[in-house]
Amino acid sequence: MPSLTWSDELVLAHPQMDATHEEFVALLGAAETALAESREAGLAAYEVLVEHTVAHFGQEDRWMTATGFAPENCHSFQHAQVLGLMHEVARLAREQADFGPLGRVLPELGAWFRMHAQSMDAALASHLDQIGYDPATGHIARAPAAQGMTGCGGSSCSPSPQPGEPAEA
Repeated sequence: MPSLTWSDELVLAHPQMDATHEEFVALLGAAETALAESREAGLAAYEVLVEHTVAHFGQEDRWMTATGFAPENCHSFQHAQVLGLMHEVARLAREQADFGPLGRVLPELGAWFRMHAQSMDAALASHLDQIGYDPATGHIARAPAAQGMTGCGGSSCSPSPQPGEPAEA
């Protein structure tokens, strides 16, 4: 049984982001189902998930760059960390026939994605809506703040300190 199913709790009211997220959830479930059938099928389905995730995170990272998120924001850092882990898990299975990490990472990706979508991606969707960003054209109806968005871009974490400012304790 998949560790994550598409539901209203994952909907962000951003059609392009929601479609990409729904595809991620479906591919995650397909990888879990395939791995239950065989290691080879599981790895093949997982590699499709990894390929999707590269494009998925790349799309969000491009939106953040285009709309005022600073390069050091933790949303993009989290994307890079998760992709690094996903690539390593695929490599271990493919090159060393070590499928233990693959079996463990799939349900963890489901739990992580639920949190990520409801926090960081929700903040990004809100930001895109606030500035009137059209992902199809790249047009911004309302200019973002002059200073790039740092931290995670949401209200749940503090912004990164600027040079010369003390870090919050």
